[in-house]
Amino acid sequence: MSRSKSVLLAILTVSMLLIGTRSGLAQDLTTTSPNPSNPLKVTGTLPTTPLPPPDLTGPIQMQSTPVGPQTPPHASVPPSDSNQFEHHDDFLNLPRIFAHQWSPSTQVAPDNVISERYLRSEDSTARGLTLKEAIYIAIQNNPSLKASQLDPVASMETVRQANGTFDPNLTAQGDIEKTVVPVTSSLETGGGTAYVQKFYDWNFGINKVSAITNGTWGVTFNNDRSLSNSLFSGVNPSYAPTLALSLSQPLLQNFGWQFATINVRIAESGQKQAQWTYGQALQDFVQKIGGDYWNVVLSEENLEVARAALRFNLDLVRQNAISVKVGTLAPIDLQEAQSAAATSEANVYTAEANLKNSRSQLRQDVMLNPYGTFIPEEIQPLTRPNPQEQVTVDEERALELAVQYVPSLGSMREAIRNALLQVKYSENQVLPQLNLGAQFGLTSTSGTAPCLPTLSGLPTGNCTPSTATTPLTGNKLPFGGIYGDALDRLWGFSYYNYAAVLTFQMPLDNAVPRAALAQARVQYEQQRVLYRAALSQAVVNVESSIANLYADYKRAYATASATYYARQSLHDEQIRFRVGLATTHDLLQFQEEEVSAEGNQVQAEVDLENAKLALSHSDGTLLQEFNI
Repeated sequence: MSRSKSVLLAILTVSMLLIGTRSGLAQDLTTTSPNPSNPLKVTGTLPTTPLPPPDLTGPIQMQSTPVGPQTPPHASVPPSDSNQFEHHDDFLNLPRIFAHQWSPSTQVAPDNVISERYLRSEDSTARGLTLKEAIYIAIQNNPSLKASQLDPVASMETVRQANGTFDPNLTAQGDIEKTVVPVTSSLETGGGTAYVQKFYDWNFGINKVSAITNGTWGVTFNNDRSLSNSLFSGVNPSYAPTLALSLSQPLLQNFGWQFATINVRIAESGQKQAQWTYGQALQDFVQKIGGDYWNVVLSEENLEVARAALRFNLDLVRQNAISVKVGTLAPIDLQEAQSAAATSEANVYTAEANLKNSRSQLRQDVMLNPYGTFIPEEIQPLTRPNPQEQVTVDEERALELAVQYVPSLGSMREAIRNALLQVKYSENQVLPQLNLGAQFGLTSTSGTAPCLPTLSGLPTGNCTPSTATTPLTGNKLPFGGIYGDALDRLWGFSYYNYAAVLTFQMPLDNAVPRAALAQARVQYEQQRVLYRAALSQAVVNVESSIANLYADYKRAYATASATYYARQSLHDEQIRFRVGLATTHDLLQFQEEEVSAEGNQVQAEVDLENAKLALSHSDGTLLQEFNI
């Protein structure tokens, strides 16, 4: 009976002393030191200014401000995105382009200029974002994704370049030429010592490649004006306009119904591949942002668990210190509690560092930077794990969605089409060259045609005798007139020319095109095999994602139950410890199990959210999940 009274008295004494302040605890901890005869051995170097004690009550979630509603981004790059790179295309900008190319000034992007002021700039605003809002803003601002968006833009210009083959090509030429050479006969120039000629040319032409037959047709309109001091020139000065129509048509190699556009279709296929590749990059990026987002949530929850564990251990140290002072507890129990408190404090420091690192990663990936500072705004996650959300998964349906919507598979299917087009092109190049050339032209002449007698009694070269008895008289050549008269005679179709040419060419061995055809067939077969391998990997990804999702559902439920029972066990063990039926070592074991259970639950819930993202990523519906 006396023993029961002693135990009750000890419990009442401990209960009264538990009201002691934390300052008193600090004094008690200072007086409780290791035995000098057995000093504590520490390896390494301790800092001269140790870190301050961790904050156990500070806010984990920042004071954040919300953002406005966000517009869902597009999963593909529209053709209008290339407009910003084409503002120099029109004809009116040609003078400005010509002037700008000689400008000594250079243009440097603002973010390429490194300055101390810019490096020190930081936006201290914190934004509270849901997962969808963080994804939308990241898609709009992340530089890496912006670089990926330029690949489809470049491929659009490749298609435009391929179509440029069929643009009409206009040519124009104007020139003046004069020659003065000595003469060997004074009769040629009527006594002059120099033979002088002067030519004026103004020529125009247009040619175009047919998108149907791959033939090239052209129209040339040449105009020549010649002037000389020769007495033997029948028309001097003279105008000689010519008009010519030409056609060069391949009949075997490079011929076929719409074969000319095969390079355009190859470029279009490449552009589709670029769009699919960007879609895959976008889907990977969305999953990365989701992982960063949930990593911040995990770090916040782990920090809260670590802080709770440290608060528990500090309280245990305080209780044991009081019990040691009143003589109801051995010093070894206090030392064990102090060791656990120091370990918990280290865990808090680690959790704080993990939270800072995860927030930094999310901040830099989202890149919410409306003021253009070096350090963008902090992101505070508002969405929390929801293990109660049920996701119904049909494996067969998921596999069908993966084949239809996974961007990487779409890109490989387009690569197969591209390789098949390359095979068709290479097959055509094996054929010999058989080309048909045709030309029809009109010509005319006009100018001054004098008819003057000479000393020999014969007419000049531009006259013909009228009769045999009157040789000194003659008729002028019928080509007198001005440039307009020459044009009128041109359309009379009196003077014309035509030609037809058939050429054949073929290497005897034909090794180069046959080797290129073999390579194209190998690449086509390689793309087919790679696609089959990618399909197999897609099946594995879908099945693994489904298995992980189901496992994480069960883990979340099991860890929640484990946490519940661990808390109940710790509560019961605390009661036993207060009445002296349990030791500090026993209590710390239950507390360690409870902390481990809470950490496992937090990890399982975050893993469940990542598993949901992974399943949507594997079946290709991740972008649709966020209305992208």
